[in-house]
Amino acid sequence: MFEQVFESLRTATTTSIQMQQEMFNKWASFWPGVASFAAGGTDQVQKAKKKWVELTTDMVKKQRETLEAQFNAGLKHIEESFRLAKAKDPEELRAKTVELWQKSVECMRQMYEAQLRDFQGAVVKWTELMTKGAA
Repeated sequence: MFEQVFESLRTATTTSIQMQQEMFNKWASFWPGVASFAAGGTDQVQKAKKKWVELTTDMVKKQRETLEAQFNAGLKHIEESFRLAKAKDPEELRAKTVELWQKSVECMRQMYEAQLRDFQGAVVKWTELMTKGAA
């Protein structure tokens, strides 16, 4: 059962990384507009740099918060898995195992959704910065 969970996690991670790479490549295609943006004046460039730093800092903070939540949830699930040994009979063990498995899968789903939302928000902000700056 855990092998299926790990395989699903591996597949989801691979898909997530591929999507992030595609989005980054798409976003990076906006870079040619930076030359015309930079020609607009040093004041605009300084504002863009400041905004870029703010966006990047915000993204890193959100990523740290997400990772901390993942680690905390992982520790909680590990502790719960050790409590499985206290089951009195096979039926109780099965029920607790299924419940732990469902909680783990739901937690992974929520974490991936949060990461995807954060990434989408960052791409939107970066795109706005690049298109407003290039205009």
